[in-house]
Parts: sequence; structure tokens; C-alpha cells
Amino acid sequence: MNFKTRSYQSELLDNDEIPTEDLYQNLRELDFINRHLGGHSVVLDGIIYFINSIYNKYPNNTINHIFSINFNKNINSELTQNTIQLENINISNNNIFSNISEKLKIYEIGSGGGDNLRAISQFLNQKSISHSLGGIDLKEDCVRFAESFETQNTTINYEIADYQLASFANGQPHIIFNSLFCHHFKDEDLIKMLQWMQKNAQIGFVIADLHRHSLAYYSIKWLTTLFSKSYLVKNDAPLSVLRGFTRKEWVILLEKAGIKNYKIKWKWAFRWLILVETTK
Repeated sequence: MNFKTRSYQSELLDNDEIPTEDLYQNLRELDFINRHLGGHSVVLDGIIYFINSIYNKYPNNTINHIFSINFNKNINSELTQNTIQLENINISNNNIFSNISEKLKIYEIGSGGGDNLRAISQFLNQKSISHSLGGIDLKEDCVRFAESFETQNTTINYEIADYQLASFANGQPHIIFNSLFCHHFKDEDLIKMLQWMQKNAQIGFVIADLHRHSLAYYSIKWLTTLFSKSYLVKNDAPLSVLRGFTRKEWVILLEKAGIKNYKIKWKWAFRWLILVETTK
């Protein structure tokens, strides 16, 4: 098995015609994997990073005009003292974000079954952060599956289209993200995606994707062989690792996209968190 270079072998999930129930089983299992192997927490780390960066980077008297997010003056000192560092993030702190009063707009490309957006919505609701969430996916079945979870507490706007055709019905998002989406693309298309995200995110964008590593490959292959009921997951989960990235490859891709202001963090389990600030 060659782990030195990316695989470009197509995944079964990339096929246009997948039986609906087979796709739904795949989405249910991906939700489980994301919850238990760190996928949701990696995305949340990125979202929290940019919420913190708003407060840290801009004076209180200009922040509302730039991002339409208000910080109550009487907790400014508390926010400063408790600003979460990316390297030691603690999403259980209930006091950090309780006074953000206007809507924070977050948008996911390649939203799949919507499990990342639901996790973000739950977190922001817990922190009393008013928000507007949206997602886009090319597969209608993915969007219909995601919409089946909608309640009054998780109002997420979905659309069926290529990500480049996103309508942003609620306005240009402050943060754009994707998770386990980039490895589906060849390098030249991924560079275009990075440039698109940089152009369309007001504050910054977040990418969570796989670290190509032998331990990650054999671990997920063993786990899915034992526990998965989805032939899509059994085939695609280890292949996704082979299509994943090294840190060096991310640096090359970001530089080719003309992006200089970025951070690359390794996260458990074998995931990369890419953070790019887009604020001019």
C-alpha cells in the first residue's frame, strides 16, 4: 500500500446513481463516525477560532459595523481573559459567547447529511449565539435526508447545486467550511475551491479533512469491516484516507491558491484543521 502520494481512485459515493436507502445508511454511519472519531469537534474548533478572532482583532466600537456581531461591554474583560486558544480549545465553557446578539452566518459546502451543521447549531444554541446556517450539496438525496432532521431549534437552509452556484439566501456568510469534502477533488479543482472560499467568506474559512497515514487507513478499514452495515462506508472510508493529505501537500495547495494567511493544525483522529482568514 502506497501512502506517499494521494490516490485519485473514485469513491463509490462519487457515483451519480446510488439507491436512496443505501445512501441514507451511509449518511447515518458518517454521522456516527464524525461524532465518535472527532469530526464534529474539529469543525467546532474552527468555528470557535473565528468567533474568537472577531473579538481579538477588532475594537469593540468597530466590530458591529464590520461583522454585525455585538459584544456586551460588561463582559469584554471576561472575554479577553477566557479567549480560547486553538491549541487548547474548550467548547464546554458556557460563558464565552453568551452575549453575541446578532446573527452569525455560517455556510457549509458539500453538506451531505447535514450532521456538521446540526452539531454547530446545537453548540451555538447552547451559547445563546444567534445564527443563520446554510448548506449546499450536489445530491438531492443528501439534502432531503438533511432536511428530515429539521426542527424549530435547527433551522438550516439547504440547496441542491454545485457549491460554486451557492445563492447565500441569508447573505454572504461570515464563515464557510467543509468537512471530508476536499479529498473528493483533484488538486487543480481543489485550488479553485480554496480561491472560491477565500472570495466568499467575510471572516474566514475552515477545512477539516483526513491525514493520509497508514495507521488511519488500517484502523478505519478494521473498524468498518467489523461494524459497518454500509458497503459504501466499507469501501470509501479507507479509500478516503488514501485520498487524504499530508501537511506538506496542504502547504503547496494553499500557496498555489495564492493564500498566505493560514494555519494548519493536526487533530485527532488523523484529521487536519485548516484555517484561513479572509478579512481585508
